[in-house]
Amino acid sequence: MRNRLAAVSASLLVVGCTQLFFQPHRAQVYTPDQLGLTYQAVRFSADDGIKLYGWFLPAKGSPLGTILHLHGNAENISTHFAGVAWMPARGFNVLVFDYRGYGASEGQPGLEGAQKDIDAAMRALLARGDVDKDRIVIYGQSLGGALAVYNVARSPFREHIRALVIESAFSGYVEVAREKFADHWFTWPFQWLPSLTVDDRFSPLPEIKKVSPIPLLILHGDRDATVPVHHGRQLYDAALEPKQLWIVPGAGHIQAMREDVQRDRLVAYLREALAASARPIPRHASRARHCTNLGSGSNLVHPRSPGAAGANMDDLTARSISCRSNEHYLPPSV
Repeated sequence: MRNRLAAVSASLLVVGCTQLFFQPHRAQVYTPDQLGLTYQAVRFSADDGIKLYGWFLPAKGSPLGTILHLHGNAENISTHFAGVAWMPARGFNVLVFDYRGYGASEGQPGLEGAQKDIDAAMRALLARGDVDKDRIVIYGQSLGGALAVYNVARSPFREHIRALVIESAFSGYVEVAREKFADHWFTWPFQWLPSLTVDDRFSPLPEIKKVSPIPLLILHGDRDATVPVHHGRQLYDAALEPKQLWIVPGAGHIQAMREDVQRDRLVAYLREALAASARPIPRHASRARHCTNLGSGSNLVHPRSPGAAGANMDDLTARSISCRSNEHYLPPSV
């Protein structure tokens, strides 16, 4: 009886501490039309019956592809959609949706449930007549990036996914929780606690190598105080080709795409990824390592000196490096 009670208590601790990763809000703060965007409310259900809610933002003009956006851990789509509101004008459909327990979606948040929700969103996209089923990109930010890696690695819809983009994603739930404990003198002695109380089954680090051969782009700001940049490097090192890591000087948490120069580069990357993926990507395709450069410029791009005026992508100096690293340093602004 004592052992059973201990086991139940331990499971409750795991569930309780893992739930701290989810900070949902029910209130709607903004809608896309307030930013001049056309949108459609969409409703769909996960395979366990949970009803989910999202917004479909159609591309302006003929769509280049469709972005499935996975937001971070706090609030809901009514604040997170602004991070991808620029993409319809660049030719991309965007589906933003709330995980269970967020916004107008039913249920209670959780890691396992969120995986079901992402699959449901993919099914909803594939059922639309205005979406090219072979030109879908998943873009996850923060918690959404961690969720995306696990999902794409195991997704039954891999043949439709042309690229995975993750921004400010952490490498593991236990790891980032331990770092938060270490940040404060009061919790510093308890850094061991997340190892016992946080569910690490869905962490991206052990799964990221399975994303290949789907192209992977990792974005991170070098001033990200919420999820430090070493998480992006860890994920990059563990991933297989084709992969790229872009580190944006001066950018904080989920701020890598705040400037037009970074957005231009991302659009160029996505155009190349979509053009290069004319054939379906099989789950067990060859994973031989090779150099890839899906954006403009060379494999490693350095910014001009910090004080240089009028910097643009053509002004950047570049040097060739080995096939080992497709790591890019992007200019902080223009």
